[in-house]
Amino acid sequence: MAEFTPGLVTVFGGSGFVGSQVVRALAQQGWRIRVAVRRPARAYALMTQGHVGQIQSVRCDITDPAAVAEALRGADAVVNLVGILAEGPSRKFKALHVDGSRIIAEASVAAGAARLVQMSALGADAASASEYARTKAEAEAAVRAARPDAVIIRPSVIFGPGDNFLNKFATLSGFAPALPLIGGGQTKFQPVYVGDVAEAIARAVARVDAAGRTFELGGPSVWTFEDILKLIGRETNRQRALLPIPFPVARLMGAVAQLTAFVGIAPQLTRDQVLMLQSDNVVSADAEGLAALGIQPTGLEAIAPSYLWRYRKGGQFADRPAT
Repeated sequence: MAEFTPGLVTVFGGSGFVGSQVVRALAQQGWRIRVAVRRPARAYALMTQGHVGQIQSVRCDITDPAAVAEALRGADAVVNLVGILAEGPSRKFKALHVDGSRIIAEASVAAGAARLVQMSALGADAASASEYARTKAEAEAAVRAARPDAVIIRPSVIFGPGDNFLNKFATLSGFAPALPLIGGGQTKFQPVYVGDVAEAIARAVARVDAAGRTFELGGPSVWTFEDILKLIGRETNRQRALLPIPFPVARLMGAVAQLTAFVGIAPQLTRDQVLMLQSDNVVSADAEGLAALGIQPTGLEAIAPSYLWRYRKGGQFADRPAT
């Protein structure tokens, strides 16, 4: 299949959990990479993932058209990974998801970049009650309006070392007598490994035939929220009671918990996140996914033990969990 010759790719939001893996995958393909982030110091460690001079970081606020245009100067391809799960005083869903994505898409056309890959989310829906899901859908529409050939990537919940999902509940299991089973725990997920997501994005950048396509990324198995919490308990040797919390109560808890964002502390739960939990997060039956990009999905149970052992009493010296 035809592929673009690796040139210069600008990655917006490349210093985060997913971004660092994407930069590594692109470097292995031979791309020169410009990592555009608000705080370049956080991206310095990425420079060791490629050859000398292959990766550089630049400061960029994606809501500033001039800064985005400068970050795209000379770029052959663009990847937009910027996204937030909770709002703060200066970080809003609409500004970052919708306005920022529109600015990047329009600037990529002006810069003559041959490819734009937009990171969205499984469950993006313009009619969703969740502002996160709604603005992700609006961002897709804004990008496609500017660039019909853009590639859209929609992953389910992403896991791997450094994730904010399994690690969050594993940490909670270290001191809490019970874990919250929001909505009864029957919401379905199709967890996808961060390495598979990164490889999918790198291939979407390179493959000419990916133009204009949407890929929904999920792992090989569907898990309920309850299943995932039980897996965490087993792998950490910390079996905790699972406390069912009805959605109305959880929404109220989230509304209170998110108040910490106003003093600069990332909330552990928000009302919007509870709204997202009210809908299943699985790949559509007719969607193109990892297989369409030639990737065999990695199972949650194959990776989770490699980093959840840190939460066991005794760490690496603790007894292995019974299978």
